[in-house]
Amino acid sequence: MTSATESTDGFVRVCALSELEEDMPLRVEVDGVPISVVRAAGEVFAVHDICSHANVSLSEGEVEDCQIECWLHGSRFDLRTGKPSGLPATQPIPVYPVKIVGDDVLVSVTQES
Repeated sequence: MTSATESTDGFVRVCALSELEEDMPLRVEVDGVPISVVRAAGEVFAVHDICSHANVSLSEGEVEDCQIECWLHGSRFDLRTGKPSGLPATQPIPVYPVKIVGDDVLVSVTQES
């Protein structure tokens, strides 16, 4: 897990863009909030790292077609909206705004959408 540093306008640096491999989640923490940062489909997404169905880390699951899968029960969540696309999860997960500044990936947990 990576720790966040440097706050800028509510955004916090969580990692370098070069650290993110396509479709490979990276677990980070911002102000005590567990977040999964994922590079997928040419974009970078940040979603809450805990499945809304079971208390497990989504960053341990697989990513495909802009969805992250919970490894425990197979629920999938859209990285863009946080909405589940399959049971057993029925509640969405929070999605957080992301900024890319140079090679820095910044995330804001104060502006949750």
